[in-house]
Amino acid sequence: MSRVKSGVVTHARHRKVVKAAKGHYGARHRNFRTAAQSVDKAMQYATRDRKVRKRTFRALWIQRINAAVRSLDETMNYSKFISGLSLVGIEMDRKVLADLAVNEPDAFSIIVERVKKALV
Repeated sequence: MSRVKSGVVTHARHRKVVKAAKGHYGARHRNFRTAAQSVDKAMQYATRDRKVRKRTFRALWIQRINAAVRSLDETMNYSKFISGLSLVGIEMDRKVLADLAVNEPDAFSIIVERVKKALV
């Protein structure tokens, strides 16, 4: 039986891992063993942070809505505004409301006025 050499396959696997570690610091992008550890951990972070990104953006939208509502009416805050939206019957998600607050302040102020009338 002939001898099987795995140099080509091993080299390709190592090259794939080292290429994935491009941009990592020091030996993490040079040495295969260290690069493999670094790439594995980076993939774990990427998987976890896809969930975290959704939470982070929702928190950002809530902060923007709260700041915009408080700038238009000193007595109203985020929670009163959201409960007032359901009373008025406006069904907008927080992403759209935050976008309106930043890019269309006139439209957002109209919504705040309608909520204010419903809460009084």
